[in-house]
Amino acid sequence: QVQLVESGGGLVQAGGSLRLSCAASGRTFSNNAMGWFRQAPGKEREFVSGIKWNGITDYADSVKGRFTISRDHAKITVHLQMNSLKPEDTAIYYCAADTNRKHIGVSRGREDYDYWGQGTQVTVSS
Repeated sequence: QVQLVESGGGLVQAGGSLRLSCAASGRTFSNNAMGWFRQAPGKEREFVSGIKWNGITDYADSVKGRFTISRDHAKITVHLQMNSLKPEDTAIYYCAADTNRKHIGVSRGREDYDYWGQGTQVTVSS
């Protein structure tokens, strides 16, 4: 079992920044990758960014160049630095863990992630 707890969401004006964190506990040694997804009202949950155990990262085109994913091995925490935020970034952001080491690269599919956090709200005002 892996437990994930997100933090760092909030309300920010367009152009501002937020830093999300995801603290993992439990059988974290089995994590193949950690990912961030988001879900806006009336829309499906979509991939935002992910980082594999070997450091490989991936970003959705909509956030590339604005968001940066990183991890802290000591604290088993994954961060998502979000800069130049836009109103369309408004959503609930979820942290997720992919424990299948057979997956090549960072998976963008929700079905490949086994554990999910409760989510943290990010609201960007115009």
